[in-house]
Parts: sequence; C-alpha cells; structure tokens
Amino acid sequence: MSLTRTVALFAGLKLRLITGNLRGDTARQVGFAFTLILALGTAAGGFALVSLLRLAPPDVAVAVVTLLFTALLFGWMVVPLLAFGLDDTLDPARLSLFPLRTRELAVGMFTASATGVWPAATLIVTAGALVGLAGGVGGVLVGLLAVLAHFALCLVASRLVTTALSGALRSRRGRDALAVAAIAVVLLFQLPNLLMNRGFGDPQGMLLDMAGALRWTPSGLAAHAIAGGGLAGLAEVAVLAALTVAAGWLWIKALGRALVTADSSTQAASVRRDSGLADRFLPDGPLAAVVTKELKYVRRDPRYRILWFAAVAVVLVMAFSFTGQGMSGPTLPIGMTAFCGMMIAVQLGNAYGIDGRSLWMNTVAFGAQRQFDLDLAGRHLANALIAVPVLALVAVASALFAGEPGTIGWALAAGTGVLGVGFGVGSVTSVLIPYTVPERMNAFTGAAPGQGGQAFGCALLAFAGVGLLSAPFAVAVAFAGPWVLAFAPPYGLAIETLGRRLGAKIGFARMPELLAAVSRPT
Repeated sequence: MSLTRTVALFAGLKLRLITGNLRGDTARQVGFAFTLILALGTAAGGFALVSLLRLAPPDVAVAVVTLLFTALLFGWMVVPLLAFGLDDTLDPARLSLFPLRTRELAVGMFTASATGVWPAATLIVTAGALVGLAGGVGGVLVGLLAVLAHFALCLVASRLVTTALSGALRSRRGRDALAVAAIAVVLLFQLPNLLMNRGFGDPQGMLLDMAGALRWTPSGLAAHAIAGGGLAGLAEVAVLAALTVAAGWLWIKALGRALVTADSSTQAASVRRDSGLADRFLPDGPLAAVVTKELKYVRRDPRYRILWFAAVAVVLVMAFSFTGQGMSGPTLPIGMTAFCGMMIAVQLGNAYGIDGRSLWMNTVAFGAQRQFDLDLAGRHLANALIAVPVLALVAVASALFAGEPGTIGWALAAGTGVLGVGFGVGSVTSVLIPYTVPERMNAFTGAAPGQGGQAFGCALLAFAGVGLLSAPFAVAVAFAGPWVLAFAPPYGLAIETLGRRLGAKIGFARMPELLAAVSRPT
C-alpha cells in the first residue's frame, strides 16, 4: 500500500471512529460538543496569549515559549498513557491484524495521532509563537519549520512512549505504577508555583533559570530557532528534525517488538484466599458481604487506589500552599483535615460506577428498599475503615506541623464530620447522576465516552452539597471556637443516615435506569 493511501485510510478510520461514537447517543453528542468548544477555546486563547509575547522583553518571551513547548511535549508523552484503553488507535495490539508492514502501520498510527481536535489545537497554540517571537519573512519561514518539527516530535514521542509501555499498561501492576507516577508528575508541576507562594524566589528569575536549563532540549531548540532565525535557526531546526527521525526509528523498532510480544495480561494470576477484616468483626450477612467486597476492590482495583492517592496528594499540595500564604494556628489542622474528608467523600460520589454491568446482580437480589440501604451502608463502612485512619494521620501531622497538638481531636472531629456529610451527599449523587467507570486498561478512566458531562455534574453537585451542609459548622467555629466541632461527628452521621435513606429510596425506584447508566458500552 502506498504512503498516500495509508495516510488517507487511517485518517478516514479515525474520523469514522469519532463520528460513529456520536450516532444515536445524545449524551455523547453533548460531550463531544463540550470537548470541541473547549478545544476551540484553548486554540484561540492559547494563540492569542502566545502572540502577545511580542510585547514582552525578548528573553522573557523566549523563556515562556520554551516552557510552553516543554509542557506540550511532556503532555503529549503523558496524557496518552492516561487515555490508554480509551482510544483504540493507541494500542498497537488492536491494529496487529491489519495487513500492513510495520513501517506502514507506523505511518498510519502517526496519521491517527495528528487527526482530531486536540492535535489541531496544539498546532494552533504553537503557531502563536510565530507571531510572538519570529522577526521578518526569513524568521517566519524558519519558525514555521520549527513549529512543524516540534509538533511532529510531540506525535512521535507520544507514540514511542505508549508503544513501549503498551504491554505493561495492560497489567494491574503497570497501571498502579502509572497512577503513582502520574500523581508525582502533577505534584512536580505544582512545585514552582508552591515555591513562589512561599517566597522562595523571584518569579521572573525562576522563569529564566528554568528556561536556561531547558535551552538545549528539543523544546528549547525550537523556541530559539523561532526567535533567532537565520542560519543558526536552520541548524537548530535540523537538529530537532534529526531528533524526531531518531525517535521515529526507535518507535518503529518498539512497534515491531510489541506486535510479536505477549503481554503480561495473558498470564495467569495467583488467587489468595484469606479471611478479611469484616469476616472477623462483623456478623455474617449482607452488610459484611458488601464491606468485604468493597475492601477487596480497594486492594485490587487501581481505579479505587487512584481515588485515594489523588485525594491525599491534593491535600498535601493545599497544605504546603496554605502554609506559604500565612495560614497557621488551629485553623491549619482543622481546615486541612476537613478538606481531606471532603476530598475523600467527593471522590467516592459515584458509588455504582465502577460496578458496571455487574450491578445487575444487585438488581436481581434487591427485593426491598432496605436491602439497597444496607448496600450503601456497607460501602460507607468499608470506605470509613480506610478514611478514618487517613484523617487521623492528616490531623496529627498538620497539628504537629502547625505547633498546635491540642487541636488534633478537633481536627479529627471536623474531618469525620465532613466525611459523613460527603457520604450522605454521595448516596444521592450516586443514584441521581450515575455514570459508567468501566474496567478498561487504565486507572484514570473518569467516565465512559459521552458521559463526561454526567461526571462533571456529579462532582459539581457533590462539592456544592458538601460545602453547603458543612457551612454551618464553619460559621459556628469562626464565631464560637473549635469546641463546636464536638458535634461534627454526630451531625455527619445524621446527614449520612438521611442521605443514605434518601439515596436508597430514589435508587430502588429507578434501578433499571441506574443499571443502564453504569453499563454504558465503551
């Protein structure tokens, strides 16, 4: 097959894959429209902001473009890993049966990567550097070559990483390692902002220092080629093109190996049989069964673990940022522990999404509203067995860090109270705005295709509900002191009970709709 026909074939397949997902499904159409609007806004806003660098000092403008290009390159290498299993064109195993040679398949996969709204948005944003940095016709021409070479490097590097790690990403351990690495990367990207909030350096000086460290990276070469132009710019573009070709050669080698190597997901796994915590302390019955099942899910399913990791990581970032902005005294441990309780509860606001199609067994078994209520109670108890020790650790650590060890009890009371409120709100959001979190080859699957709007609405409603129901205690503590928090755990338990019963009443009445919502095809 000729190169032109291969490009046309894969571009057409990618477009058909996009349009096919939109047929006959209003939710997916709304989700795609939202994504399209977001991509267009990012492209237009990014192009305008980068173009305005023409008004900044030259060294600052080059530094900003260097960091921007680095972030885009890094994003193209990392984000597809998070979408592995969602986009069929990312996994070479899905295309192994195509009657194509490895080089032809590489050309087709490169074309698929360049087809879509987000690749177009990336190219438009990077093209803004031509307006912001380039000078003269020659500079624009050299800059255009640099932009295209950097965009090609983004695509090739993205394919190289996903292809090289495709076998590992199909295994549970590989997904766990990816989850931890992704959280570490997010925290690393927050480090400059946190340091500046704490007054550790001059923002412009840090910007120039970071850009200087990236001067001879591919992104630095592209930015300086656009700004400098001339023969030096052409030389930098040539080096960038050589790096792209080298990355492409490595990708083709990795692709050929991936097509003939068995992945670890086909290997048999050992089964461990032991008595769980619920079996030892809870009487045998539906409640103990649900608690045992949920604890096993948390231990085995990466999607559960990433929820907990993300909640704790966000709390750590917020704590570091707040201490840099002058927050101290009893407010720090109480606020941080309450915030941790809210993050944990909100992350679990879609109780039945991970169950997926297996929820049909609940549908068959639930003969009364009380059984639905017991199921929610078991889920809450299982999560509380993990959340309460985590909240205690956050309370102790933040109180000792703030030099207020006497506030440990108040902080833990605040955290458990907010956790109970979150469980109650989550019981309602789980049955009002359910969405599918299918077991795909990725721990970062927020929702099934087309259900992004439901996921966003569920999280927004959960945050708003927890905030509104917790606001009375925040006001009371501000005016009366922390002793009011002694009533936070009973208040949280009351909200959890009311929310659980309301959720059971609503959920039992609409079990077919709930099952359909969490069983969406992907």
